[in-house]
Amino acid sequence: MSEWKVLPHEPLKKIDDNIWRAQGSVPRGPIQRVMTVAKRSDGLLVVHSAIALDEAEMKDFDALGKVGFILVPNGYHRIDAKQFADRYPDAKVLCPSGVRTRVEEIARVSGTYEDYPKDDIVSIEMLPGTGEREGVVFVKGKGGVTAVLNDAIFNMPHAGGFGGFILRYLTASSGGPKVTMIAKMALVKDKEQFRAGLLKIAETPNLSRIIVSHHEMIETDAAATLRRAAEAM
Repeated sequence: MSEWKVLPHEPLKKIDDNIWRAQGSVPRGPIQRVMTVAKRSDGLLVVHSAIALDEAEMKDFDALGKVGFILVPNGYHRIDAKQFADRYPDAKVLCPSGVRTRVEEIARVSGTYEDYPKDDIVSIEMLPGTGEREGVVFVKGKGGVTAVLNDAIFNMPHAGGFGGFILRYLTASSGGPKVTMIAKMALVKDKEQFRAGLLKIAETPNLSRIIVSHHEMIETDAAATLRRAAEAM
C-alpha cells in the first residue's frame, strides 16, 4: 500500500446537501488544486480529483459514506490517485478513455467514464472537443445543479512571484474564469466542439455553481460566466 503523503490543504467543506469540496497545494508553484466529493442516490461517494487529507479530516471524509468511485479527471491530476485507490480497494477507479494509459502508469484503473453506472443525482458526460480526455460531472442538490469541471476552465486569481508572472503573462492562466492557453494547446482538439460543449453546460437547467479543479468556485451567475469564457476563445 502506498504511503499516505499529505500536502497543505484547507478543511473539507460542505457546498450543498450532497457535495463537498477541499482545496490544497501541489508539490511546486502557486497553483491550488481542488477535490470534489459527491454522494449518489445509492449513498456511494464519487471522488473527483482526489486529495490526500490529514487523518482528522479523513475521519470526517469517511463519515460521509462509502467511497464507490474515484475519478481521475485527466492525465495530470494523478498526484493522489494511487493513495486513494490503495486506501479504498473496493472503489472503482475511472478516468476518461483518452487518458487511461497515462493514469494506469500511476494507479489501477477499473474502467472509463463510460463505465460509470447511471444515477439520478450524480452523472458524468464527456466534454466534446477534448479527444475523450476530459469530462464534466453534474450533481443535483437542494441548492441547484453543480457542474464539476477539471482543466477546461481555470478560476485562479493573479499570484505574486516568478510563478505568478508565468501564470499571468505566459500561460494566461490567472485573472478570473477562463480557458487557459495551456488548455487550448494541450486539451482542446476541436475548438468549435469544445466551445459548444461549454455553452451546453451553461444551458443546464437550475445551474447554480461550477466547481473547477484549480482555485475558486464560480457561484455568481455561473451560466453567464461560463458563456463568457467560452466565447472568449
